[in-house]
Amino acid sequence: MPPRKKSPARPQTPQQRLAAVIKRCRDIMRIDPGLNGDLDRLPQMAWLLFLKAYDDLEEQRAILDADHKPVIAGPFRWQAWARNEKLSGDDLLNFVNGELLPYLRKLPRTEGGLTTADVISGIFQGMDNRMRSGYQLRELINELEKIHFESADDVHTMARLYESMLREVRDAAGDSGEFYTPRPVIRFMVQQVNPQLGEIVLDPAAGTGGFLIETLEHLGEDARKSVANRERVHSSVRGFEKKPLPYLLSTMNLLLHEVDSPRISLGNSLQTLISDKSAASKVDVILTNPPFGGAEDNEVAKAFPKEAQTAETAWLFLYLVMEKLKPGGRCGIVVPNSVLFDTAVGARIKKRLLETCDLHTIVRLPDGVFAPYTDIPSNLLFFEKGRPTEEIWFYQVKPPEGRKKYTKTRPMQFEEFADCQTWWGGVERTGRGDDPHAWLVPASTVVESGYNLDLRNPNAGDDLAHRPPGELLKELIATEHEILTLLEELQRVADGDQSR
Repeated sequence: MPPRKKSPARPQTPQQRLAAVIKRCRDIMRIDPGLNGDLDRLPQMAWLLFLKAYDDLEEQRAILDADHKPVIAGPFRWQAWARNEKLSGDDLLNFVNGELLPYLRKLPRTEGGLTTADVISGIFQGMDNRMRSGYQLRELINELEKIHFESADDVHTMARLYESMLREVRDAAGDSGEFYTPRPVIRFMVQQVNPQLGEIVLDPAAGTGGFLIETLEHLGEDARKSVANRERVHSSVRGFEKKPLPYLLSTMNLLLHEVDSPRISLGNSLQTLISDKSAASKVDVILTNPPFGGAEDNEVAKAFPKEAQTAETAWLFLYLVMEKLKPGGRCGIVVPNSVLFDTAVGARIKKRLLETCDLHTIVRLPDGVFAPYTDIPSNLLFFEKGRPTEEIWFYQVKPPEGRKKYTKTRPMQFEEFADCQTWWGGVERTGRGDDPHAWLVPASTVVESGYNLDLRNPNAGDDLAHRPPGELLKELIATEHEILTLLEELQRVADGDQSR
């Protein structure tokens, strides 16, 4: 019997191919004695990828414009040193540590800080080469050469891999309160807030830049109409990021999407923006998923008005957002359930929210949307600055039939927002009516409750996941009392039997 022919291997998808490259890179870095864990390995790979990606973009620009002058020049361009196979071992380490990184840190910077040279120089102020073996570094560089950033597929796939790298860094660091925002949630929020050409869009907790990238894609049709439009769109997205690695990743993400001078600042927006009272610091749109469950130090909290002073980051960001919106400005923000039911400092901030903004919609997300980082139920708040809230629509998004929650391996899909988008009623939010997943609450009811927004769907029966904590606690205490009474009765019966 003739031997069976092996069926040809299926070609790898861009995701599979790049994931394989990244895996090999990490295997190489595990051998190097200078890198201890993902907190060292991932930043090392990130800045090398940055240089590789930027050089690929420079090559494309040179093809389109013969007079193009690269920002990183001469022997410091990736193609000049990284592709030189003879540069290895101690010679490679000496070049990277003694020449390349100092050169990048000293790129000429301008007063405004908005040129590409400013961005690159800023990134490398906080970057170091931690690898001790020049031979392992050469192997790593050779693997990274297999990624091609002139390919649109590689660009988009790499952007997603960058985000997965950040997630792993957060896992390794054990950072509480910082959760990767799933792409379907970002896309839904951007579409419902609907940024327009010419509007300034801010994310004060930018992470890898997911909201900013989705905004660019949302405005892509306008940007393609003219060079002037493209420049307006690219200059309209702004961000702040507190930590160096996600700052690098968000900057990389924007550069990969051809934003020559990303307007992302490295720093704590809670400190920088709250102290800027100028009209120029106000924006048209804010889209963000700020860290929650974390704590800021006293100096940050003291910059806020007394009634808003707290260590809880979620409250500080919500207050900041209200302050930074222009009259008529719009916001979509992710908040945990605690923001809805808190009646301490939260009640004061929610009072201000309802008095200064129209909190027109709260979308309640299913459990597990942020798995595996947290099972805390989360919500999306949508509001406009400039007029008080009169009534609030709630909409409960349900997981697919037969499922109770989402998981890491079975995450939420964008299509699962379709019913909510249909109900939304377009830009004017008109025609919202009867829907088993939606309910309307007068603002006066919220005020009378002490600004409790953790309201359950009256159409959904006894939904434990979203009932107010106080109500659940009362029922649990009552149940415990009933159980205790029954146990005492049983004890009396048992004692009576023993005495006979």
